[in-house]
Amino acid sequence: MTNPLSIFDLDSNSSLAFATASALGAPLSAWEERQFEDGEHKARPLESVRGHHVVLLQSLYSDAAHSVNDRLVRELFFVAALKDAGATEVTVVAPYLAYARKDRRSKPRDPVTHRYVAQLFEAVGSDRLLTIDVHNLAAYQNAFRIPTEHLEAKSLFVDHFATLLEGNACILSPDVGGVKRAEALRRSLSRRLGRELNSAFMQKWRSRGELSGERLVGDVAGQEVVIIDDLIASGATLLRTIEAAERAGARRIHAAATHALWAGKSHALLDHPALTTLVVTDTLPLLQRANPVLQQRVELLSVAPLLAEAIGRIHRRESLTELWLDAET
Repeated sequence: MTNPLSIFDLDSNSSLAFATASALGAPLSAWEERQFEDGEHKARPLESVRGHHVVLLQSLYSDAAHSVNDRLVRELFFVAALKDAGATEVTVVAPYLAYARKDRRSKPRDPVTHRYVAQLFEAVGSDRLLTIDVHNLAAYQNAFRIPTEHLEAKSLFVDHFATLLEGNACILSPDVGGVKRAEALRRSLSRRLGRELNSAFMQKWRSRGELSGERLVGDVAGQEVVIIDDLIASGATLLRTIEAAERAGARRIHAAATHALWAGKSHALLDHPALTTLVVTDTLPLLQRANPVLQQRVELLSVAPLLAEAIGRIHRRESLTELWLDAET
């Protein structure tokens, strides 16, 4: 017999949380938050969670209302409040996990912030953490001492591009670090389409926030190109990759990323004449709140069914392995 399931959404009115809960056939649980004059806050569940398996769903990002650090602290405090209120188990679902890119020291005395975030979630009593397309899977799996689950949005991109690609096509990684991700998409799309797709990658170095490296390794001339990345932050990486593919003679250029933060040069990216389509998922709500031009130029795929299936399996103590196998097909 499983414990009752409660789902909380700390991003009030999040369409992703609502869609996920609806797919699970469960309502979102009520909670309240109070802000104090000195900038402090408190948040508490408005219904009993004693003996419940609680799912806390919130991506960690910055917007006009809260910084990423605000969201992180609010979530940590709420996990602790849930455990104090008698929750048997708390599963943190962070579709986009902040600080995951800072997973190693690149300079002397650099922080490894990804590991520190893991320690914070462990310290307040989190029982499990689930995320989607984390920046470095090995670092994620090794940073936490509590169970972690990892989902991939690859199957969504396979479904999307399988109906779009015509003739010779190539999957292009914008850097060496993303080659495995691009290769996984290439294999899955090749199987779906019944023909072998090509692969290529860009050289990239980043130091003090500046990008360098202009060489495209592989042949994209006359081909339909799909650039795949885990994250659009400033848009600079995708922009330079689009420009390199255009110079190399690509016939059509598509871009896809799981997480879209829309900062920095993202509008220059969207305005680039060589970009045919840009596809992202709804792990971050910023697209829904963005201007109409952004909404018209970007195709949005929902991860809600994937999250709902994973949460349901976790709650029923079932394996998530089949979700991985499905992603490989």
